[in-house]
Amino acid sequence: MSAALAATALVVVAALVGTAIQHSDRSLFVNWPPLFATWEPHIGPGTPAALAIAVAVVAYGPVLAARLPWRALLFTVWGTAMAWTFSLALVDGWQRGIAGRLTAHNEYLTVIGRFHDIPATLRDFTHHILSHSPAPWPAHIAGHPAAATVTFVLLDRIGLGGGAWAGVWCIVTGAAASAAVLVTVRALSGEALARRAAPFLVLAPAAIWVGASADGYFAAVAAWAVAFLALAVTGHRPRTSGLAAGLLFGLTMYLSYGLTLFAVIAGAALLLGRRRLAPLPYVVAGLAVVPLVFTLLGFDWWEAYRLLITRYYEGVGGTRPYSYWVWANLACTAVIVGPATAAGLRRAVSAPGRPRLPDLRGDFRTSSPEPRLALLVLAALLALLVADLSGMSKAETERIWLPFAMWLLPACAFLPRPRAWLAAQAVLALLLNHLLLTGW
Repeated sequence: MSAALAATALVVVAALVGTAIQHSDRSLFVNWPPLFATWEPHIGPGTPAALAIAVAVVAYGPVLAARLPWRALLFTVWGTAMAWTFSLALVDGWQRGIAGRLTAHNEYLTVIGRFHDIPATLRDFTHHILSHSPAPWPAHIAGHPAAATVTFVLLDRIGLGGGAWAGVWCIVTGAAASAAVLVTVRALSGEALARRAAPFLVLAPAAIWVGASADGYFAAVAAWAVAFLALAVTGHRPRTSGLAAGLLFGLTMYLSYGLTLFAVIAGAALLLGRRRLAPLPYVVAGLAVVPLVFTLLGFDWWEAYRLLITRYYEGVGGTRPYSYWVWANLACTAVIVGPATAAGLRRAVSAPGRPRLPDLRGDFRTSSPEPRLALLVLAALLALLVADLSGMSKAETERIWLPFAMWLLPACAFLPRPRAWLAAQAVLALLLNHLLLTGW
C-alpha cells in the first residue's frame, strides 16, 4: 500500500508542478500535465461495455485464471484485453476513439500516398527527416524507423486502408502483448505466477493508450520477441522459437529506435533460461533478416537516428525542460501501470530467495520462482529508467513507453487480495478515460 500511495503522490506532485510551469512559460506543451491530454468529462458508446468488463474481471478474473486450461487462458486473456481496449477507445466514440486516431496530421496514414514506390521512398527517407528539409515527414514518421510506416503502407496495399482498419490493427495486435507476457512469465518463472498475473495483464490502465496508437502494435511485436526467446532458452523448440525471436527483435528495432533497450529485457530472459547457448545462432540469424532487408532497400537506420536527434532538439524536445520530465515521465508510467503495479514492484524488490550464479550447464537456479519473476520485471524497469535518463522521451511517455510498461504489470502476481487491486486498476482506467481526452 505504501508504494501505491507514493506513486499517487508522485502523480499529484507532477500535476501540480507541471500546471504551474505550463501556466508560467508554456514550455511543457501538454494541456494536462504530466499527461498529453485535455480535461473533457464525457461518456460514450463504450461506457457500458467498459463498466461490465471491469466488474466481470474483478469478480471472476482470479478464479478463471486459476482454473482455465492454459491454452484457453491465453486466448481468454487476449480476447478480454481486446474487449477492454475496444470499450475504452469507444468511450470517445468510433471516429474520435478509433477511426480518426491514426489519420491526424502527425500520424502514419497521412503519408501513404508518398510510398507508391516503397524502395525508392526508403532510399529517400532520410532526406525528409529534418524539419527544414524539403517536404519534411510528419512527427511520427520522422521519429520512427521506416518499418513503422511501411506496416500501414502494406495494410493499405492488401485492402485494409484507412483509419478504421489501422485503429483495429493496433488494438487487436496490441492486446496480444498481454498473452506474450503471460507466455514469458510461465516459461521463466512458472505457471502459478503467470496465472496470478493474468487478470492484471487484462485490466491495465495502459489499454487506454493501446487503443488506438501504433505503440500498442510496437508493444506486441517486442513482447512476442521476448516470449519466443523465453521459449527458446527453456527448451521449447529452440530452433524455431529462436529464429522467431530474432526476426521479431529485428522488426522491433525498425519500429522504434528506443526499443533497442529491449536488449535489457532479453538479457534477463537469457540469464533465466536453462539452455542459453543452443538457440543463440538461430536468434542471431533471425535478428539479421529485417535490418538486412531494409538496408538493401536503401534505408540507413543509423543515419536516420542521427538526423532524428537533430530534429528532436530543434522542436519541442529541445524546449521541454529535462529537469521536470526526468521525474514526471515516471509519474506518467505510474498512471499507465496503475497503483497495483507500484505495490507489486515494491514486493518484487524484496522477493524471497536469492538467485545463484549459473552452474556449468548454464542453469540459473533460485530457491523459488519469485526471484525469477522479480528479475524479469526489474530488468524492464531498468530499461525504462535508461530511456528516461536519455532525455529522448520528454512527455507523452504514457504512450511511448507502453512496450516497457507491459513488462512491469506481472509484478502484480506478488500481491495478496487481487480483487481489491484489480478494482483499483479498473477505477483508475475508467476515471482517466471518462474525465480526460487523451492525445495521440
